[in-house]
Amino acid sequence: MNVKLIGFTANPETLAAMAATLTHSKKKPEDLSQIPAQELSKVLRQVMKLGHTSVIEHSSFTFAISDVSRSLTHQLVRHRIASYSQQSQRYVNLTDPNYVVPPTIAKSKRMKQAYEDTMQVIWEQYNKLLTLGIPAEDARYVLPNATCTNIMVTMNARSLLNFFDLRCCLHAQWEIRLLANRMLAEVRKVAPVIFKNAGPSCKTKHFCPENKKTCPLYPK
Repeated sequence: MNVKLIGFTANPETLAAMAATLTHSKKKPEDLSQIPAQELSKVLRQVMKLGHTSVIEHSSFTFAISDVSRSLTHQLVRHRIASYSQQSQRYVNLTDPNYVVPPTIAKSKRMKQAYEDTMQVIWEQYNKLLTLGIPAEDARYVLPNATCTNIMVTMNARSLLNFFDLRCCLHAQWEIRLLANRMLAEVRKVAPVIFKNAGPSCKTKHFCPENKKTCPLYPK
């Protein structure tokens, strides 16, 4: 899995702080940029503490994500307040085997071999269909959820907080949890105030929506 933050709103925290300031100011929006950075930062910290997160919707972040499974992206696109552009299996011939191996399978030599043998058969049949003139959009029907794919994702900061709340949880599926934690590490570099307390709800809200009392992070 490769995850990289490739674009984001210029001065994401300043912009969010300006939006928050506007709601309690007589100043025009275009004049808010003249407010000292230290004062704007104080405003942002306060609104984040109060949970008034609508203002951070003005800041968005774009990620380049590669070598993840179709199983992961099926989960990812359920987060609807986002924009997605994904590698097409209709227009791209995936002639070379490229797939994700779950850790539970990788840790067993016997199971890993059986898994890889299965993938080899699948790709042989996929390439056979292409050779017989079957269009890639139909040949792809035999490909597994493990097939690697690439995707670009853009979310605003508020949607990202919700995404991290759900997907950084220890009960989230392992691959999307890994993705969420890597995305969180990326955005903290450019918006540390907004994402300072981001993460699973057990940490951010001291509440477990799964009510899993056996979880090591379950609020005490």
